Amino acid sequence: MRGGGLLVAGTTSDAGKSVVTAGICRWLVRKGLKVAPFKGQNMSLNSFVTREGAEIGRAQAMQAQAARVEPTALMNPVLLKPGSDRSSQVVLMGKPVGELSARGYHGGRQKELFEPVMACLEELRGMYDAVICEGAGSPAEINLRRTDIVNMGIARAARLPVVVVGDIDRGGVFAQFFGTTALLSPEDQELVAGYLVNKFRGDVTLLEPGLDMLHGLTGRRTFGVLPYAHGLGIDEEDGLRVSLRGTVRESVVAPPVGADVLRVAVCAVPLMSNFTDVDALAAEPGVVVRFVDRPEELVDADLVVVPGTRGTVKALAWLRERGLADELARRAAGGRPVLGICGGFQALGEQIDDEVESKAGTVDGLGLLPVRVRFAREKTLARPVGEALGERVEGYEIHHGVASVLGGEPFLDGCRVGSVWGTHWHGSLESDGFRRAFLREVAAAAGRRFVPAPDTSFGTLREEQLDRLGDLIEEHADTDALLRLIEEGAPAGLPFVPPGAP
Repeated sequence: MRGGGLLVAGTTSDAGKSVVTAGICRWLVRKGLKVAPFKGQNMSLNSFVTREGAEIGRAQAMQAQAARVEPTALMNPVLLKPGSDRSSQVVLMGKPVGELSARGYHGGRQKELFEPVMACLEELRGMYDAVICEGAGSPAEINLRRTDIVNMGIARAARLPVVVVGDIDRGGVFAQFFGTTALLSPEDQELVAGYLVNKFRGDVTLLEPGLDMLHGLTGRRTFGVLPYAHGLGIDEEDGLRVSLRGTVRESVVAPPVGADVLRVAVCAVPLMSNFTDVDALAAEPGVVVRFVDRPEELVDADLVVVPGTRGTVKALAWLRERGLADELARRAAGGRPVLGICGGFQALGEQIDDEVESKAGTVDGLGLLPVRVRFAREKTLARPVGEALGERVEGYEIHHGVASVLGGEPFLDGCRVGSVWGTHWHGSLESDGFRRAFLREVAAAAGRRFVPAPDTSFGTLREEQLDRLGDLIEEHADTDALLRLIEEGAPAGLPFVPPGAP
């Protein structure tokens, strides 16, 4: 088989498209097939840098790992990074090409991107046995269908069969499946092969009569009922979810190695990006991670993280308005640990000169680190490797801000002053030896008798998660039928469900 494909669509955002796509990728690669993920257009502040220096959605990087292939820009040719409710930075083939309003994007620019998106998909189909595509939102967003380059637009152009995923935990999944199908044009409906129920709790035999009635109403079968499984939201596109924290919190948790736990508070700044940076902390036995937005929630924290953000100046104003800035200053003065990552690192500095992101000009930072930042129009995209605290560290950089470090001790690309650290490097805490050394420093500064576990491997935990996704597909979906769809396309003669698209 070469060039097979499938589009995993969803009845809603967050229906489970990303994890189902990853699970199918892992199932197929375990069968010995060469498989790649694809998402024509992604909207996310959670991104990743490929080895060739291209920025793509982190969900596609996770899916590539599920497929055991190196992620590339081909897998996510268009990435939209929101800067406000009405505008986004447009990243094409891994590089930013401008800032557009939603109206400007859907009014014309999106149609211009259809050809390069399809070219990427066809290139992948020529290289792999199967390409598993992820849709966005719902394929029944009829107001956007004319300019669609991620759902039925590419399914029609590439003749991809479509499986629609619905989150039954939200309720109303039968109406979602029926309504999604009935709002598509006859030509689009020809490719909708059936459905996949996600996050089911209870006795599946109680669901079967409804699935039979849905088949009678639509002429389409359900390819599986995936049970609700805790801790599977790895590398979400957006939101305040910490994937591996979910696993640690909701499953049997190993007790701390030392006498104390370590409490980590993450400031939930506006336009927060790459919140997955703290996943590796949450994977450690005895580390409790939570997102906070009030100063009193920082008081009992042993470590406060100021994470990345797409709006550093906006985040600074938010920290001040909420009283968090004053509490961070008190922490620094008292020698209590603070870590700033990317935009958070910039906010901890003395001054920011921004004529690019916010166009606010010169703005005072929090003054906790001797750093001055100037925003450049060219975005830094890199995969650095270095050493800190005597350990090897790998990371990735995604930022417009160029930092001039004027003092302190060197810390990766940033600096450290007392118990305040700052760096542009995302993902550094996934380096196991460095994470343990950093947590030992935090515990000492916080006066906690916390000891990092000697054998926690973040990479191993991630692989275990991806295998769980593959197991869900293999054990609870009709894999023979899915494989036929991937190889042969949607079955002929699927009935039209009225009324169809207006």
